[in-house]
Amino acid sequence: MMKRTLIPLVLFLSACDASPPPQPKTERQPNPVFETQIQAVKKAQAVEGQVMDAAEAQRKQVDAATQQ
Repeated sequence: MMKRTLIPLVLFLSACDASPPPQPKTERQPNPVFETQIQAVKKAQAVEGQVMDAAEAQRKQVDAATQQ
C-alpha cells in the first residue's frame, strides 16, 4: 500500500520545478519627479564632500600653526 502511494508522490514532486519562471527584463523609465530629487541628493553629497575636505584642510592649518 505504501509503495503505491509513495511512487506517484515522488514522481509528482520530482516533476515540480522549484525555481520561479524568468521575469522579462524591462527598462524602467525614470520618473521626472524622482529624478530631480535624486539629482538634488547627489549634488548635496558632492557639496558635503567639498565641505569635509575644506574642514580637514583648516584643521591641518590650525594644527600646524599651534605646533610652531
